[in-house]
Amino acid sequence: MRHLVPTITLAIRPLTSAHTYRRWVHLVIGGALLTPYAMAGLVLAGLLTQRGSTLAQPGPAAWLLGPALTLTAVAATARIPGVAAAQHQLARALLRGPLTDLPDTPPAPGPRATLWACLHGLIGMAVCLATMTVLTEAALLAIAPLAVDPYTVSQGPLTILGHDTLTRAQRLLGPLLGLTLLLALIATIALTGHLMAALAPRLLGPSPARLLADAQARARTLAERNRLARELHDSLGHALSVVTLQAATAARLIDTDPDFARRALTHIADQARTATADLDHALGILREDTPAPTAPPPDLTHLPHLADTTRHTGTDLRLDTTGDPTTVPALLSRETYRIAQQAITNALTHAPGRPLALTLAITPGHLHLTAANPLPPRRPLGRRRTGGRGITGMRERAHLLGGTLTAAPAPADHPTHWTLDLTLTWKDTETP
Repeated sequence: MRHLVPTITLAIRPLTSAHTYRRWVHLVIGGALLTPYAMAGLVLAGLLTQRGSTLAQPGPAAWLLGPALTLTAVAATARIPGVAAAQHQLARALLRGPLTDLPDTPPAPGPRATLWACLHGLIGMAVCLATMTVLTEAALLAIAPLAVDPYTVSQGPLTILGHDTLTRAQRLLGPLLGLTLLLALIATIALTGHLMAALAPRLLGPSPARLLADAQARARTLAERNRLARELHDSLGHALSVVTLQAATAARLIDTDPDFARRALTHIADQARTATADLDHALGILREDTPAPTAPPPDLTHLPHLADTTRHTGTDLRLDTTGDPTTVPALLSRETYRIAQQAITNALTHAPGRPLALTLAITPGHLHLTAANPLPPRRPLGRRRTGGRGITGMRERAHLLGGTLTAAPAPADHPTHWTLDLTLTWKDTETP
């Protein structure tokens, strides 16, 4: 008995589901749309095959040519701009199913939309005929016990009870047979609608090429958003860190060393202007109606200025550069500058007041950046080792450039310094 209940529930679910009756409407609409095409095709086939004779009884040739003309007209209609989009929206609204899980992108007029229009019309016509036939027969069978002329009642299209005079048992059996027919019709409609809903994504959904293009577009958008997030995090984070330290130093020395305080305030204004320019650059990329920024972002040639700005916070920063920064490709130069900027920001944030050594070595086709600062006293190493968005962003930059970046306490056995190492390589275009 326990195994019977789920089976019964599964059997009656299509009868109570709203999907069944929405899909029924969708199929009936398909049959209704096909009806004028079928009538016109049959008339035209009769004219072509019977040469003006009576069309009351089309010949075999007309019955063969009529469906061909009908489907040809349906296929031509499906090619009209906007028809495929209407089919798509109608299927999404009434069939539901897997089609609603796909992007709401109507298909372009083509073979898939044409095939769907033909199937929708043919299957819909069959459903319309089955609906009219079964509903009529079910109604006749339902009133069999009350009918005055049982012979007339039994002349439904299926003539289940035959043509003879109905017995009392047949009269009482009529409503049960009518209900059985009705339930069989609903179950058939539910199965047909389910199959159409499963087929809809293949014929009305985006093509594989369109899905791939949409996925690539989303990936590009996500990559651009992540890049802008890294830009804002690194540039604004550095500016705010420097401003915070300089403002604190100026407040502390404004009475004892007003000249230093004034210089600190001047550098705060410079950092605010730089941060505003970086923000405008990022917002200009985000907004499509804003002209593209013309000022180039900073690169490795701006590294000395970055070091000078950091020194004005009171940080002992030593910058050692070997090689020519102008030989580094533009993209690598800009990204390396941002990594160096974020390394300085991390040092100012997590080890304020500690000296910082920044070393940049450039050789043909190779770049190596190192940032090292003593670890602050009594700071839990575990928290620093995990890193935050800054280290994550630096690693993402290095990965996108095909380089490697490590950031961890060193040496590993008795750490005394926090060290960051970046290595980038590229194909040197200079001829030997």
